[in-house]
Formats: sequence, structure tokens, C-alpha cells
Amino acid sequence: MSQFDVFFFDLDGTLVDTAPDLAYALNQVLEQEGRAPLAYESIRAVASHGSAGLLGLAFGITADNPEFDVLQKRFVQIYHNNLTRESRLFEGMQRVIDKLDEIGKKWGVITNKPTFLTEPLMAGLNLKQRAACIVSGDTTEQSKPHPAPMLHACKLINMQPAQCVYIGDAERDIVAGRDADMHTIVACYGYLSDDDRPENWQADAMINQPEELLQWL
Repeated sequence: MSQFDVFFFDLDGTLVDTAPDLAYALNQVLEQEGRAPLAYESIRAVASHGSAGLLGLAFGITADNPEFDVLQKRFVQIYHNNLTRESRLFEGMQRVIDKLDEIGKKWGVITNKPTFLTEPLMAGLNLKQRAACIVSGDTTEQSKPHPAPMLHACKLINMQPAQCVYIGDAERDIVAGRDADMHTIVACYGYLSDDDRPENWQADAMINQPEELLQWL
């Protein structure tokens, strides 16, 4: 891994454990609708799939449902107000980014989370100024699994994709990284569901905890 100059991370489920605050916001909406809260583990499994996935889990609706927009706005507002209520770096990730900084390796974030949520979350965890770049879901015209965000991140820091590693916990992360000609790693500690088969995603490696990255540094 010493041949790589940049380590890019997906945000939710890879760099930061945001599931507790996403679950809190979702259960608040359920409570407002007079419904029973969902178990945390069931929410965690779809936390990487954004508001559409979470509202689909909670209410069994898709984006074309007339009620979707109202519920989404309420969910997003509650979540926006609680971005760092419980969200933290995954255990061991602090050591990883400290080591990257120490040895002069750049690191950044490429996420499908929209900018208005990504930026304050990164700032609230004191990560915004440390990251070499942050590419959100609305930074480029296409989002992951399209490789556009990955290529844009490379341009921002003047690096070639072959110099970069992308770590993510969803198949779209690996597809985007691979199509951009980056090295890819599956974060198996992230928000994978029972139906996910990361061994079939054609990643270059899989890790079960962030600190496994240190073995390669």
C-alpha cells in the first residue's frame, strides 16, 4: 500500500458511524406518524442508502409516492439538527487518519450525502480542515456508482486515479472506484445487509476493521 499516495473514504458506514443519528431521526418521524420505532440493527443495515432507503424501510414507500416528499423533508430536517448527536469516527479510524497525516499521505471523502449535510458533519467532527478534499453527492452531476465523483476528487488534489485507494461499504462504492481505475477496499465493518455479497464486488481487498489499514501502511 505504500505505493498509494491518497486514501479516499466513503462517509457513512466507512469513515464515520452515522447510523445512530440516522436511526434517531427516522424513529422521530415514525413517532410523529403514530408508528412504533424500528430496532436500531434493522436501520443500521440500510443506513448507507440515504433517506430513500430509510423511508422505504420505515414506511414501505418509494420516491414516487405522494407522501414521500413530506416525510423526507421532515426526516432530513430532524437529521440535520442532530448530525453529531452520536455520530463518531469508527473505532480505530482516528489512528488511521492520524497515521496518514504523520507519513504525509493525503486522505479525503467521496460520498453520496448532499453537501448541506456532509460539510457540517465533517466540521462538527473536526475533520473538514484535515481532509484533502470533500466530494459530496451533489458536487458532480452524477453520483456513485458513476465514476465522476472519483475523477473529480483526483482533479481537486492533482492526483491520478492509479495513485488512489477508495474504501467503501456499499457495492456502488466499489463499482465507482473500479470504473475510475482506483484500487478498492470493502469496509466490511460498515452498513452491510444480510443480502450483500461483498466477495462478489470485485474489490481488491476487504477489511473487517479500520485498523487493518495500518498493517498496510
